Amino acid sequence: MPPVIHKDKCNGCGKCVLVCSEDVFFGWKNKQFPPVAYPDECWHCTACLLVCPIAGAISLRTPLPMMVPFK
Repeated sequence: MPPVIHKDKCNGCGKCVLVCSEDVFFGWKNKQFPPVAYPDECWHCTACLLVCPIAGAISLRTPLPMMVPFK
């Protein structure tokens, strides 16, 4: 499952766009809401969560097949 960016909390800083190694957020313009253009390319590395300055602005849903190793 791709990252979900909450528009009400996102300030458009773009740090998640810059840190994403798979370019999931493609088409971002400065100070705008970053679009999730390629959701299937997300590797769930949580880099976007770690770099985001606002807590709760990005949520990452772990796919069901990946939940077993997390437990």
